[in-house]
Amino acid sequence: MVGQDTSRRSFLEATGSAASAVALGSAFTGEADAQQTTTQQGQGASGTLNLINSTMSTLDPIKATDTASGEVIQQVFDALMNYPDGNIEVQPLLAKNYEVSDDFTTYTFTLKEGATFHDGSEVTAQDFVYSFERLAQSPESRRAYFILQSIGVKHSTDADGNYQPDTLSVTAVDDRTLRIQLEEPFHATLEMLAYTAFAAVPEGIVGDIQGYNGELEYSEFATSQPVGCGPFKFESWQPNTEASVTRYGNYYGNKAEVERVHWQIMSDANARYTYAMNKNADAFSIPTEFYDPNKVEVETTDERGREVGTYGPVRNGETLNFLAVPTINTFYIGFNTNRVEQAARHAAAYAMNKEQLVEQVFKGRGRPAFHFTPPAIYPGGPDAYQQHAQQEYPYSYRQTDLQKARQVMREAGYGPDNRYQFTFTVYQRSNTWPQVGQLLRDKLSSAFIDMNIETAPFSTLLKRGRNGNLQAYSLGWVMDWPAPDNFLQLLNPPLTDTSQSAPISYVNWSGTEASERARRAWTTVQQNPAPTDQAEQARNEAYIEMEEANWQDTVFLNVYHQTDQRFWYDYAQIPKFGAAGTSRQMFNDATVDKPNGGQ
Repeated sequence: MVGQDTSRRSFLEATGSAASAVALGSAFTGEADAQQTTTQQGQGASGTLNLINSTMSTLDPIKATDTASGEVIQQVFDALMNYPDGNIEVQPLLAKNYEVSDDFTTYTFTLKEGATFHDGSEVTAQDFVYSFERLAQSPESRRAYFILQSIGVKHSTDADGNYQPDTLSVTAVDDRTLRIQLEEPFHATLEMLAYTAFAAVPEGIVGDIQGYNGELEYSEFATSQPVGCGPFKFESWQPNTEASVTRYGNYYGNKAEVERVHWQIMSDANARYTYAMNKNADAFSIPTEFYDPNKVEVETTDERGREVGTYGPVRNGETLNFLAVPTINTFYIGFNTNRVEQAARHAAAYAMNKEQLVEQVFKGRGRPAFHFTPPAIYPGGPDAYQQHAQQEYPYSYRQTDLQKARQVMREAGYGPDNRYQFTFTVYQRSNTWPQVGQLLRDKLSSAFIDMNIETAPFSTLLKRGRNGNLQAYSLGWVMDWPAPDNFLQLLNPPLTDTSQSAPISYVNWSGTEASERARRAWTTVQQNPAPTDQAEQARNEAYIEMEEANWQDTVFLNVYHQTDQRFWYDYAQIPKFGAAGTSRQMFNDATVDKPNGGQ
């Protein structure tokens, strides 16, 4: 349970969903990306859609923090709202319609008729009351801050700031009407309600909160008997091996075209590629070490910047269909400011050629990152992002400037006979970030810096970071909701303090003029939460102030924004996914017509 922080949108879970997803993604250019295609709905299709996934952790929507689990959960559980095909324009799903009060603090939802859970019971507003209470109070919940701090639903706390059970202001007015009251307006309420953590589960299904004994043991619900109301119902999950779901015939929405979706779970890049080349997977991503950008032929680019074309020939002689989507994410190097001097951080910024890294290491699957806020959600959009970076970025814009790197180190008292040293820690199973480190290390060597590179398991990296035992590290963040504050919370100085119980990043940013700029700017964001033009303008100015404060101290050295890709054979069709990524996509409109009746 979360508790100690008094700030409404203080995020107490260290790195959360995004870091889990992204560390895996950096190894294989989007691990959870295991499918893709053009928009073409088949008629009367059946069979199995075969995909590849990475290691899953749970089937419980309130516990999942990784995109691998999220992709499967998205098929089984429905929420009030949804990002259709992972596009960031949120739309009603289980909600038939909704009303918002004039002061933006009361949301009233009318549920669609005919929605049933996979056990046959009807979906009612009381199921949402129970589901949201689980999100807020269950010891299994890793997303309590979503409802208590992010959206800020009214509730009570004890003297220590811990949530008091059954005080959540979520009310079932009747079977079809749900009312949610917020402490104050929040501009991304509807977007957050599309997150699967807010999905409906049958009232009393598990007894992990007060007042319920549970129809299932928690372990059963979370691993072998999840009950949702999505287009697919759960079939099986063998950890580290496979997972599958089957079509739910009584789905209230568009019933699934395919009978079944099957994921083979594998992390080894060679095994994933071989599995795909043997046509065991119908749609998949290609690990970076097997990807050749020269085999891409882009035929069209749509208004969302999504590229559609072909890729090949590949190892099995086939030419694949291809989709590339600029998704909302940022990969970065974080510096513990207590352990890496500012001069060395600035030298790294001067030395890094981000464009070179994107082309040589990530093989063009992304774009250089000059802001922590991704282009799609940057104030003013991608053009404003680029203009601000080009005009204001204080270091080497799209180039390396080793002369400046040496200069800042000399001014700090370092030179050939007095070299500086720090360690850069990367995710153990990443194939790309060690290469990033090597390129940066070689450049920094001429700037009197010896940068060591070490690898660590992902869980170890996070634990050491939370304890303040990293000097520099690589991580990334993908959207929980499509707004800059979802990203810039990581640069709110008080939440970077590793002496606290749950820092959201591990940089210990304090005691500088820039950190004070960032703290004041974040206060402005918190004081202007409403979905109004005036509040949005105040937030946008504060967001840019935080970006420039980060440039000033080089706390996060932003590296790149990843482009997710999907490859598929002609016999499989899945609608194009959007900027929210593949883990937000439902597969009920996918079709498979494999030659010779293959499954």
